[in-house]
Amino acid sequence: MMVDVRDLSFTYPGGAEPAVTGVSFAIEPGEVFGFLGPSGAGKSTTQKLLVRLLEGYTGDVTVLDRPLSEWGSEYYERVGVSFELPNHFLKLTATENLRYFASLYSGTTRKPDELLECVGLEADGGMQVSQFSKGMKNRLTFARALLHDPDLLFLDEPTSGLDPGNARRIRDLIRRQQARDRTVFLTTHDMAAADDLCDRVAFIVDGRIACIDSPRDLKLRFGEPTVRVEHGTDVGVAVEDFALAGIGENAAFVDLLRTGNVRTIHTREATLEDVFLRVTGTSLA
Repeated sequence: MMVDVRDLSFTYPGGAEPAVTGVSFAIEPGEVFGFLGPSGAGKSTTQKLLVRLLEGYTGDVTVLDRPLSEWGSEYYERVGVSFELPNHFLKLTATENLRYFASLYSGTTRKPDELLECVGLEADGGMQVSQFSKGMKNRLTFARALLHDPDLLFLDEPTSGLDPGNARRIRDLIRRQQARDRTVFLTTHDMAAADDLCDRVAFIVDGRIACIDSPRDLKLRFGEPTVRVEHGTDVGVAVEDFALAGIGENAAFVDLLRTGNVRTIHTREATLEDVFLRVTGTSLA
């Protein structure tokens, strides 16, 4: 098991209520595991506990077949972290930032130019990071997490602030990591990205996990798939929805296909966000 968490709870100093309560999950090697929920749900707190930025938790946590509490600084030779909020040396260039952080590792690291090309910043390596946009800083943060080719990646909102093209680039890089048997712990409130990338997801609300399963199984279990038909009428265009179950015996649907002026027809499966709302009763706002 790459990550094994049992009954994890944590309260911030001075906090009235726990930020996470009784959280349990396990992540297999080579899995992309999504931790999904709205802001303040406990996603980032859990990640900070797992990367040892926070201490004082209760419960049992094992990472890379070793209790988390027994790891020292060598832990960071095995894990990579991409934070939601970029934290770079702003007066250094992108290349200088990567070279500096590479010097902190004892093992072999990847070349800065190679990583900058991976995230679409190959033309910007000589620019001071203070001149970067938020999206550029986020991509540099992702590149930095890959410097030492870690076995386990902790990614917090890795596509936040990115345009569609660069968001796709980062998703493709995550898939490439998985293809190389790397494990990814992804915290996000972007349900579309999670649906696209994750083998399994955990829904967390108010510091507690509501359910864990694959996106596909969650949508099948909680969704209500329908077929939407758009057809012409005497006064314009009408849209009708039919339950997918038993649709071949649905007389109204069959009659519409035979006699109606059908323009489009397609299935409408539940989205992961639909399922989240139904399971938790909470929106992602």
